[in-house]
Amino acid sequence: MALNPVVFKVRALTALVFILVMVCGLFIDQWSFFILFSVVHFGCWFEYQKLMGIIYPDYKNIIAIHRYGIMLAGWGFIMWMTNNAYQVGSMQLSEIGWWLMLMFFITMPVAEVVLGRHFNLQNIGISLFGFLYISVCWGLMMDLRSEGILIFGNLFTIDLGWLIPVVMIAAIWINDTMAYLVGSVIGKTPFSSISPKKTWEGTIGGAILAVATVTLLGYFAFGMKDYTTLIVISATAAIAGNTGDLFESKIKRMSGVKDSGNIMPGHGGFLDRFDSLLFTTPLVWLYIKIFL
Repeated sequence: MALNPVVFKVRALTALVFILVMVCGLFIDQWSFFILFSVVHFGCWFEYQKLMGIIYPDYKNIIAIHRYGIMLAGWGFIMWMTNNAYQVGSMQLSEIGWWLMLMFFITMPVAEVVLGRHFNLQNIGISLFGFLYISVCWGLMMDLRSEGILIFGNLFTIDLGWLIPVVMIAAIWINDTMAYLVGSVIGKTPFSSISPKKTWEGTIGGAILAVATVTLLGYFAFGMKDYTTLIVISATAAIAGNTGDLFESKIKRMSGVKDSGNIMPGHGGFLDRFDSLLFTTPLVWLYIKIFL
């Protein structure tokens, strides 16, 4: 296939902007991280509701307080998962999040019964699944970020909260890149009918190279001596990340669309960019909580 200079320029520029935004959000401080994943959260929700409206036409007709209330309840959950490093005046962000989440979880079903034309349990189920799929994931991401912020009274603060999220994201990016390269060179066996371009050779090769790269870089270049955790996180990112990618591809196939959105020209939408992280984060969170 001949290289289209215009398409390549658009994709390259979009990728550069995306990387710059991600780097700023991940590394400036805990607030830039919160803002970044708040934007990602709402972006994923808008695309999810659009796709569900195509698959289940009745979902398009949900009332406004249901449509936006579930998003705000999810945002409240994200706030609730922060710690005392997130202060808004005299209140902790987690307190604000708790009340926001509680308010909308109470008002949404009441509004559906009172204002809705008909009460549809399927629509409620679609929204609750979206809450688990999107909001819970980004809430757990905020918990991982918050747990790494150690506050010692008024003396000083140690902020290593970015470490685990960055390792996850790096592992996913390396896995995707290596899987593409390996699959392009030696890939012959289709991995899944859901995503015809994926091959078993590329998937296995990408996972092995992602685990090796993340572990070696973390251990030797950045002095992270807990190589077991590096192996577990990178392996989880490779396996769960591929599963998340296939899951989102299945939703798009059911919807009959190529991309979940067009916020990033040449690269798709929020769900296209973060589908792997949506499946990886809960598993890494469980590992961290149970074993570390």
